[in-house]
Amino acid sequence: MQSAAEASDSPLTERQRDVLDAALGLLVEAGDALTMTSVARRASCSKETLYKWFGDRDGLLTATVQWQASKVRGVTVRRDGLDLASLTSGLERFASDWLRVLSGKISVALNRVAVSHAGSDKRDLGAIVLENGPFAMARRLMPLLEVGRDAGLLAFDDTEDAFRTFFGLVVRDVQIRLLLGDRFELTDVAIDGEARRATQQFFALYGAHTNAAG
Repeated sequence: MQSAAEASDSPLTERQRDVLDAALGLLVEAGDALTMTSVARRASCSKETLYKWFGDRDGLLTATVQWQASKVRGVTVRRDGLDLASLTSGLERFASDWLRVLSGKISVALNRVAVSHAGSDKRDLGAIVLENGPFAMARRLMPLLEVGRDAGLLAFDDTEDAFRTFFGLVVRDVQIRLLLGDRFELTDVAIDGEARRATQQFFALYGAHTNAAG
């Protein structure tokens, strides 16, 4: 039987993406009640197929969270030719994608269920979301921050600390407000503006020239 890890190492087929979208839809509607049977029914496939592709329910949940997180586009990390403009553009795009995903109904539903698991003996989805959400975002973005530092564009001692600062500047109180039921909506224009603001504030804190001037 294929494990979730093995499944995530290879590109998803269109059919597998459709199944994961069906699982995400069920999470929004049913939350913790999601089962292999309900996903198979919604996606018009057999449970045997789900087990073959994803291993078990935890494997399906992992693949579902990874699929949702993949909507945050990766940032190309190249040491040659990196300048302030390209670094700024990469950080703004990453922040913009991140806010769009976090503020969507699907992510809010996922995180609500994950939080409920964290306070009980059912810790599976909480651990899955943590590992494939913020931890995965850190693994994807920290190499760019380090390349920016090596290029003399950023100045910091601890990469993880710099990432967590960027995380805080991007997310601010958006996620907790949505989790608690605030019904505000972020337009695409507002999200892009928030991404620019967060990136500017990050450079104010960690820009090499800023730190040198201070």
